[in-house]
Amino acid sequence: MTSPQPHPDHDRGLEFDLSTLLSRRRSFGLLFGAGTAAALAACTPGSGGGGASPSSSSGAAATATESTTAAVTPSATSTVTRALAECGVEIPEETVGPYPGDGSNGPNVLEASGVVRKDISSSFSSSTTKATGVPLTFTLTLMDNANGCSPLAGAAVYVWHCDQNGKYSLYDSGLKNENYLRGVQEADSNGQVTFTSIYPGAYSGRWPHIHFEVFESMSNTSAAGQVLAVSQIALTEAACKDVYASEGYESSARNFAKSTLADDNVFGDDGGIYQLATMSGSVQGGYTAALNVTV
Repeated sequence: MTSPQPHPDHDRGLEFDLSTLLSRRRSFGLLFGAGTAAALAACTPGSGGGGASPSSSSGAAATATESTTAAVTPSATSTVTRALAECGVEIPEETVGPYPGDGSNGPNVLEASGVVRKDISSSFSSSTTKATGVPLTFTLTLMDNANGCSPLAGAAVYVWHCDQNGKYSLYDSGLKNENYLRGVQEADSNGQVTFTSIYPGAYSGRWPHIHFEVFESMSNTSAAGQVLAVSQIALTEAACKDVYASEGYESSARNFAKSTLADDNVFGDDGGIYQLATMSGSVQGGYTAALNVTV
């Protein structure tokens, strides 16, 4: 297959994207005791907080079906408060897997202009194909364990996951010219990044998950030795059962029926206790997911 001609800005890379962002220094100014409470009280709820609820499709009410949390989406302040309470155990280090797209085994989406974005559902540069599936918004709250669990503001997070059929852009047959379901963001003053996407599918041998890498800053996402953490988000059983019973996820339903969290080769050693997302939502209205990440 002949590859499409790249967009003129395609090879200008992440550095080109960064030139459009305001320069920000990393901030670790969150104090403890009364200072912590005051700082948290002053926080302005960010976009999404614990994951902003996606819009309902066809006007259907977003009835919560997840059992892990209430359907009310938490604010950024409450999410950071919870992250502080849970901080102390660093996120388990995991493999990037065979489809990272970070240059470690072939394709490097981190060099492509357009990778810095919140909505990762579409490809960018040479293609604008949009992945289909149940809407998913997910938020990571990054905490710096070495600095008293203060929010890791200014860090960069690269996320990627499979499509509703369990296939990965840049790698799988028919998707090598696509780069959807991949993106980078800078953590805000609360240490948070929020992405909008579609619910990942399930493929043979793995529990449904989302990959992520945490870098020290936006300016070194492609620099060797600057990765602070490599891990994965585990999605909840209740949400997976509901999503995979919906149209378009037929192959995922078959694969998921053969999977258990305890037997997964990544999450099975501890049941994913530090990587299992807090989730709420519905197939009709979309899902939200949130995870606290201590690095």
